[in-house]
Amino acid sequence: MEGTRHAAVAAPPAGRRDGESVADDGVKAGPSPAVRVGIIVGASILVLLALVYGIRFLVYASAHETTDDATVDADEVQITSKIAERVDRILVDTNAPVRRGQLLVQLDDVDEKTRLAQARAAVDAQRAQARAAQENVALTAATQSAQNEQNRGSIAQADAAIRSAAQQAKSAAGQIAVAGAQVDAARAQLKVAQDAVPGALQNLRKASADLQRTTSLVSTGDLAASELDSVRAEYEAARSQYSQAVAQASAAQANLAEAQQRLAAQRYATSSTAAQVGVQEAQLTTAQGHFAESSAPERVGAEQAQADAAQAQVVSLDAQLATAQNNLNYTRITSPIDGYVGQKNTEIGQTVAPGESLLTLIPARHVYITANYKETQIGRMKVGQEVDISVDAYKGVKFVGHVDNLSPASQNKFSLVPAQNATGNFVKVTQRLPVRILVDRVENGRLADYALRPGMSVETSVKVK
Repeated sequence: MEGTRHAAVAAPPAGRRDGESVADDGVKAGPSPAVRVGIIVGASILVLLALVYGIRFLVYASAHETTDDATVDADEVQITSKIAERVDRILVDTNAPVRRGQLLVQLDDVDEKTRLAQARAAVDAQRAQARAAQENVALTAATQSAQNEQNRGSIAQADAAIRSAAQQAKSAAGQIAVAGAQVDAARAQLKVAQDAVPGALQNLRKASADLQRTTSLVSTGDLAASELDSVRAEYEAARSQYSQAVAQASAAQANLAEAQQRLAAQRYATSSTAAQVGVQEAQLTTAQGHFAESSAPERVGAEQAQADAAQAQVVSLDAQLATAQNNLNYTRITSPIDGYVGQKNTEIGQTVAPGESLLTLIPARHVYITANYKETQIGRMKVGQEVDISVDAYKGVKFVGHVDNLSPASQNKFSLVPAQNATGNFVKVTQRLPVRILVDRVENGRLADYALRPGMSVETSVKVK
């Protein structure tokens, strides 16, 4: 029995590892002291590492707000047409890089060129009309000035004629008085001559009677023949005086008729002269009317208004010409940015409408990150805070950026049915607010070596303190 026990003790049981001991009573003993020290040292190292990294993690976590609800984003550009036209050429394809100002799509421009030529011809014609209208203004002003001078001369001439006619009328009125005095004088002379005729006739009759009586007495011899000659001479003298008296009466009658004729003629001349004054006054009134008509400022004003209207029409047609030129320019659709063609929505031959999307451009630069943080995370966030960024596409690459801005409202606020957490029976849900982050650099590398494409998944940690 003892030999058997010693043999059992001498031969370690199967499965015993080095460093282990077995008690005399057959019970398995613990690890050796060396193993225990190794285990304790290893555990201490693990605990120490856990403490170091745990503390670092806690410190980092307390100073940063982190989310994986983030993505690379960019302001996509929708290339649209401003006019309704047929697509003639497409010079780019999906995913192709483009430069700012590069021609992307060429629309058919035949109709636009025709309209531009029509608009240009209309502008040229209207400008010629405007120039003619403006020249008419100057011509009207010059013509009006000449007519004014002419009408002023007519007024002065009519005024002088009126004064001359008035002077002639005044002189003629004086001549009437003279002619009337001559008529009175001729009438008086006629009366004197007529009064002398009866006396001469009596003297003639007496002389005739004396002649007859003396002739009878001489024939009878009662008187001498010499007496007859004396009586005959007296008779001849009486007859001569009578004839002279009759002649003087006739002459006085003729003088009276002539004086009366002169008076009538002078009265007619005076009446004609007075009428001439009226004629000259009428001519003065006519000349004044012509002057008022020619000097009216409305004539030049009306021509100027027509010239202004023609010029305004030029401006209107210039606007139409500019529109036609713009429409022709719109047939060439160019890229407004440097970037890539993200999506092509049109084909050659398709007729596009104004505002219809033809291409979607993705900017080559100026991309940013949209991180949707919970409302409980943004309390200490501010614009300009540093952000640690990791992109799923680039494992192990650390990007560094900063907070550019914070959204003024949560995502749900812009939805069709906004959340109403504080009223009714709705369950309160933590909202997320978009935070825009700009990428500044890459640690241990160049940012240009890492292309950030919109839609990439990102994890961001904002350093809030």
